[in-house]
Amino acid sequence: MNLKAYLDGTVAEVDAAMDGFLPGEDVRQEAMHAAMRYSVFAGGKRLRPVLCVAAAEACGGSREDAFAAACALELMHTYSLVHDDLPCMDDDDLRRGRATCHKVYGEGMAVLCGDALLTEAFLILTRAKGGERYTVGDMVEELAITGGSRKLIGGQVLDLEGEGKKLSKEELVRIHEAKTAALLTASVKLGGMSAQAEPEKLEALAKFGYSLGLAFQVIDDILDVTQTTEKLGKTAGKDEAVEKATYPSVIGLEESRIEAERLTGEALAALEIFGDQGFRLREIAEWMLGREY
Repeated sequence: MNLKAYLDGTVAEVDAAMDGFLPGEDVRQEAMHAAMRYSVFAGGKRLRPVLCVAAAEACGGSREDAFAAACALELMHTYSLVHDDLPCMDDDDLRRGRATCHKVYGEGMAVLCGDALLTEAFLILTRAKGGERYTVGDMVEELAITGGSRKLIGGQVLDLEGEGKKLSKEELVRIHEAKTAALLTASVKLGGMSAQAEPEKLEALAKFGYSLGLAFQVIDDILDVTQTTEKLGKTAGKDEAVEKATYPSVIGLEESRIEAERLTGEALAALEIFGDQGFRLREIAEWMLGREY
């Protein structure tokens, strides 16, 4: 199976699983459930759940055992996007090629939609299989630390505080360690945990996710200044408009491309322990480096 077929098939399976986990639009509090589904099923690359599934397979686990974690990760990611797009945060009207949640359902509903998606993520994760090495509680703890003030939310605080300021590369890295890199690291770690991976393999996955997450952010920043809104599915050039520090603004466009290649190389090196079983993760990392949206 080539990479495109693998990605398409995994996304379809994850979407089907999320459809089964999420309340239907006909369940009481219909407007809320409609907003949740509008945000979750707006498209997107589903990179985090795909990485979760691929990591599970690299550790000898089954796809099915990774689906609860994969869906929980996508819901946490989607919640963060719904809240990031709010007028009090990044104030964006476009996400994944269509109007953001607050533009369709109103700001108050969007806040609550994000809250509901985050809560639902933990409910879904309790459906994970778990095992002797990593229990469901261990997996919940991993996701909670990733989504809390130590990482994802803390990184967003640093991001907001950095707007309009001239940041160093080290300060920029600190923001994205806590945001993008943390959630991608959790994605591969939870996949490994669902497969009851050996500790040394879980450590390798953590190194892979960290470097891949930073590379992903560098590429995202490059695309923000080199691609169109239509291509990206979100407002291009928005970071520059709000004076947000990005890799191109801090180290320059060409140096950013070099940095993305360096970080991807680090991520690939971390996969050596997996041998041939890590080929999907390698393919995904290489694909991410060359992506155009």
